[in-house]
This record gives sequence, structure tokens and C-alpha cells, in this order.
Amino acid sequence: MIILPMMPRATAVWLVENTTLTFDQISQFCGLHDLEVQAIADGDSKAVRPLDPIINHQLTREEIERCEQDEKARLKLSESATAMRKMKQKVSYIPKSLRQNKPNGIAWVIKNHPEFSAGQISRLLHTTKKTIDGIRDGTHRLNGSLRPQNPITIGLCSEKDFYEALIKAQKKTKK
Repeated sequence: MIILPMMPRATAVWLVENTTLTFDQISQFCGLHDLEVQAIADGDSKAVRPLDPIINHQLTREEIERCEQDEKARLKLSESATAMRKMKQKVSYIPKSLRQNKPNGIAWVIKNHPEFSAGQISRLLHTTKKTIDGIRDGTHRLNGSLRPQNPITIGLCSEKDFYEALIKAQKKTKK
């Protein structure tokens, strides 16, 4: 898993303006294309305010100096920033536009993977057990119009989270 700095374009603007790093080093660190970094250097992104990665504890001055000395060296996100980004990635938010698809995702999981318990589906799709039980026994208010859809493809959960939950559910049914 590649972890990028917070606000990569703004970080790239600061690095271009305040360091002698190569475009390749900056693009690798910020996850941008070399041409985007070159456009920043040419002044095409005046609307983006620079973000100092040293103040935000994403980089250290020593790390920047190390990479300025060696053009082949790659910038590395600081340990504290890496840990912070990993914590933030665990939080899942489902936009309002996708929330209406939750019952369809629940119906798909119930239909294709009956080994999932209501609690596991609840944690995976961020819904209530009452909703899951209503869909299971046919008393949900949208029961007549439900179209089972894979929750991964409609964006309700990640593929990784789904398969981790599936493995746990299969282990529980084997016991």
C-alpha cells in the first residue's frame, strides 16, 4: 500500500519552491506525474497554496538534505506521518449518494454468502441489525424493489475488507 503525503499537490508546490530536489523525486514522493511537477515549476498552479511538509511532520529537514545530495534517493514519509495516515485510512465514510444502495448490498450478501452473521454484515456495511433482519425475513420497507448488488462494485466496502470478513465468517461456520 502506497501512502502519499497529505495534500500532495500543495506539498509538491512547496518542495519545488524551497528545495533543489529533482522533478522525479518530487513526483515519486507526491504521487504526481513528472509533467505535473514541471507545470508547478513553470508556475501553472498559482491557485495551490504551498504546504510545508516539515511543519506538518511529513518530512524532516535531514531527509530532504539526504535526497538533495543524491538524485537517485527517494523521499520517505516520516514514521509519525505514516502511522497517522494508516489510522485515517481505516475510517470508512459512505457518501449520501451511495447510502440508498445499502439495502441492495445487504440483499446481495445475504443471498450469496448466508454464512455472514447479522453482526458481521452490520460492521462491514455500516448498517443496523434491524435493517439486516428486515431484509432477511422480507419485512423491510423496500423489500419489493430490492435488486441485490455486490457491495464492492457499488462502493459500500473495499474488496479487502469484504474478503477479510468472508474468511472470518467461513471459519466460524466450520466450528
